[in-house]
Amino acid sequence: MTMYGANPEQLASLGRTLRQQITTIEGVMSTVSSMMAGTTWVGPARDRFENDWNTSFRAALGKLNQAFDAAGGDCIARSNDLMRVMGVR
Repeated sequence: MTMYGANPEQLASLGRTLRQQITTIEGVMSTVSSMMAGTTWVGPARDRFENDWNTSFRAALGKLNQAFDAAGGDCIARSNDLMRVMGVR
């Protein structure tokens, strides 16, 4: 028999943890951008990395943040719904 459901407290904690990762990723994006701007580095390797960073890498991290926000919000909303159904809230 397959069980469906979740522990509301754990689900809410997961949601908060997912959303907290957004700050971490924003920090990575800011740090790399700042370091690139302040580093003397000239040549094709920098050009390639900077192009990748400014196009695909930053875009991928932005999408990851969107996914963390959506999944985190969904976990929190489902946790609230479960608590309401269980009569906890």
